[in-house]
Amino acid sequence: MGPFWKSVPPRLLSEATPCGCCPNTHNFYCTGGNPVIRNFKRTVAVLGAVAAGSIALTACSETSENGSDGTTKVEGLSNTTGQLVAEGASSQQKAVDLFGIKYSEAVPGATFSYTASGSGSGQKQFIAGQVAFGGSDSPLKDDQVEAAKQRCEGNEAWHLPMVIGPVAVAYNIPGVDSVVLTPEVTAKIFKGEITKWNAPEIVELNKDAKLPELDIKVVYRSEESGTTDNFQKFLKATSNGVWEGSGKSFPAAVGAGANGSTGVVGEVEKTEGGITYVEAGFAKDAGLGVAKIDFGSGAVELSNESVNKALANLSYKGEGHNMVVDSTKLFEMKEAGAYPLVLTTYEIVCSAGYDAETSGRVKDFLKVALANQGSDLEELGYIPVEGEFKDKLTAAVDAIK
Repeated sequence: MGPFWKSVPPRLLSEATPCGCCPNTHNFYCTGGNPVIRNFKRTVAVLGAVAAGSIALTACSETSENGSDGTTKVEGLSNTTGQLVAEGASSQQKAVDLFGIKYSEAVPGATFSYTASGSGSGQKQFIAGQVAFGGSDSPLKDDQVEAAKQRCEGNEAWHLPMVIGPVAVAYNIPGVDSVVLTPEVTAKIFKGEITKWNAPEIVELNKDAKLPELDIKVVYRSEESGTTDNFQKFLKATSNGVWEGSGKSFPAAVGAGANGSTGVVGEVEKTEGGITYVEAGFAKDAGLGVAKIDFGSGAVELSNESVNKALANLSYKGEGHNMVVDSTKLFEMKEAGAYPLVLTTYEIVCSAGYDAETSGRVKDFLKVALANQGSDLEELGYIPVEGEFKDKLTAAVDAIK
């Protein structure tokens, strides 16, 4: 694969749609037929280029079905029109915004709305039947599984890990552009046991760096978050007993909370000495430093190659189409050159029990998402799914009734 982070000049989308239509996605609003993007520079550039390259969001194009306008051809769509509503993890916000554009191109008359309220809210809204699917960085708990089954008219809810994104330990240390941490040192920082950037434990890992005598200021997700849950699971699995807790809520004894992925990077961006855990694309968009992590076989830089090396050993907790990833096994990996601190963000869907129109929209959206696992997604900081992993997801989507 190509380089993980590419420099893309920011660009605002100003072209009017040819027939006054535009997608209803989380990061778009329409004024007189003109879609306006509001997000980080990289998102603006990539999504703007996607839309402009498709003749300003070709949701109205009659050529998208055969791909003659340059859009990705998607096989087996039901072409069910109407609005598809989803909610959940902010970690996948940029990815689903991209998929929403592509969905509206592929299915004229279909729109997509996603509220990035966090994994906990996404799970709750799905179980309550308020959204067609929920986005979550963590699987449903045992008591939620039964509630989700009732929501799905007695059918199983499936976890489909459609969006793959590495988690960065991101920092703001003026004049320092490279920091190495271990899981144990990271746990001590977020626990408040290491409070200075020039603490001996950090200096030992960074002998060539000029680390300042600067207070470490921890920033965590203030709402229920699947990113928080996975980060705590990672620390618990790898920190030699330093970190003991887990769950979607971060223990608030240390540091300051901020809402969502955009909130934590914004707080660290303005705070010298700040550190947080966040999806890599958000960290890079904000210009924050990203720590190299020594998982046990030497410091590893976050890159496409290092993440894919970890994903090559991905395993699941069960059989069939309910694809819950064994995150503990993933996090405990110590293979040289592998970066296993990765979020597998699930779209939680009903295996059956939807009405015909909702089923058609959900399946069409997921098929479009799987067909657009390329460079546009990479530019936003995600890892495209491919190979056997993609084949397994495709089979699951096809099996939804």
